[in-house]
Amino acid sequence: MTRCEFFTENDRITGFSVSGHSGYGEAGSDIVCAAVSAAVAMAEATINDVCGAKAKVRVKDEQARITLTLPASCDEEDSVQAVLAGMMLYLCSLRDDYPDYIEVLEV
Repeated sequence: MTRCEFFTENDRITGFSVSGHSGYGEAGSDIVCAAVSAAVAMAEATINDVCGAKAKVRVKDEQARITLTLPASCDEEDSVQAVLAGMMLYLCSLRDDYPDYIEVLEV
């Protein structure tokens, strides 16, 4: 199962961690993993490369985990929060369609 955790503090999303494999299909043809991976890649690129937020990104291949942590503040805060909120909504929709393969949590 893929686990998506969104970290919040005072109504601000401060980052996320996504880990695990969904197990929906074989490696290389798992549509749930592909959808999650695309959302993570798009969010990270938008937050860091488009908005310039300089979020810290850690990848742990052996755990199939990626973690993104925002700095305490950034110039494009509203845009970054919109990206993260959109990512959360998208992953929740994916969870509703594939409840046995993905979980989404706010922590």
